[in-house]
Amino acid sequence: MNDHELAEIANALYALPLEEFIAARTAAAKKAAGAAEGLPAAVRALPKPSVAAWAVNMLAAHQPDILAQLNELGGRMRAAQSSLDAAEMRELGRERRTLLASAVDAACSVAEQHGRRISGTVATAVEETLRAVTADEGAAAAVQSGRLLQVLSADGVDTVDLDGAVAVPGAVAAPQAAGRIPAKRKKPDTTADVPSAAKSDKPRLQAVRQAPRPASPSALEKAQDAERTAAGAADEAARQAQERRDELAAAEADFVRLAHEAQELRSRLKATEEALERTRKLRETVAAEAKQAARAADKAQRSAMLARERVLRLGNTRS
Repeated sequence: MNDHELAEIANALYALPLEEFIAARTAAAKKAAGAAEGLPAAVRALPKPSVAAWAVNMLAAHQPDILAQLNELGGRMRAAQSSLDAAEMRELGRERRTLLASAVDAACSVAEQHGRRISGTVATAVEETLRAVTADEGAAAAVQSGRLLQVLSADGVDTVDLDGAVAVPGAVAAPQAAGRIPAKRKKPDTTADVPSAAKSDKPRLQAVRQAPRPASPSALEKAQDAERTAAGAADEAARQAQERRDELAAAEADFVRLAHEAQELRSRLKATEEALERTRKLRETVAAEAKQAARAADKAQRSAMLARERVLRLGNTRS
């Protein structure tokens, strides 16, 4: 088994309506039984995504161009960040807010078309995940794979933690430097300036640390991001708990119904057994009476034959 085979199956599963995932995964594992060794077990082990991750997967499956735009915007933002162009960053920030709003609306619309309305807290988690696409190339590749399992979060400094965030991570395409367009510079370069090509070759984290960082807004943004992430996680946990409660209620209803049916069947079985016993006794009685009647009929037949013979003899004597 290789990651490509598993990824092809996973791509189809994670593009389905969320309620169909479990049944489709079971069917796919059975279908893979005769394929490569270990593939059925790997298919069965594919996790069900959270609602927010599923909504993002729907966007990747049905409107991938939106994710491509976010990825391209992220490349321009990283280029502007590495060149310390504050004005360009502000402009790109406004562009990101607009694009994120339309992307979240699109994700909610696609999700609703495939059977699930997205709540406000889940929409916030979707927005946080799409924001990570513009902040980290690895996150962009994971989201564009369409196999996201959980929401992503980016603080703008560290790379996004993708551990356990995507199914079949070995098949995720390597991050590409999408949209790395040098940011516009409003001031002429000085002799002390480092060439833009050299700057673009530096690691993103190093370039970010060179940029001046605002004090209180950064802390506030982090707190707001943490609040949104926690709210999204709480909403997802509540949804899963509600699903378990619904499943429990359905199981209890089935149990009561089946117990009632079993009681009715036991009552019918008892009545049938009693009727059977009565019929058995009646059959024995009728069989005995039939045997007795047969013997009486034989005796009567013999008596009739003797009577005819006597008549014949008496008739012959007179003649």
